[in-house]
Amino acid sequence: MKLSEIIEACKFTAVHDEYDDHDVGDAYTSDLLSDVMAHAPDGSALITIQAHKNTVAVAALAGVVAIVICNERPIPDDMIVAARDERIALLTTGENQYTVSGRIYTLLAE
Repeated sequence: MKLSEIIEACKFTAVHDEYDDHDVGDAYTSDLLSDVMAHAPDGSALITIQAHKNTVAVAALAGVVAIVICNERPIPDDMIVAARDERIALLTTGENQYTVSGRIYTLLAE
């Protein structure tokens, strides 16, 4: 499924617009960045509350194409710059990780 379709279906807010509309085949939910490095599938969306630039660095290393920040966490400017530089979509939502994980799972299972 295209990233743009997930963004629209889940009503995520894109923090910047300098990312590619990748095909997303999987998602990974974690707040432990070492876990993300070890287990997030390439081409996946990361669902987390870790709103800092290190999350972007780990996502880039793992081949993650989108980061969904849950619970309306504020996004620092340096994280936005890093995501823009890496062309990783940075998305926000007021929903919690459980709900977002379920929504994306349902979309990708169709």
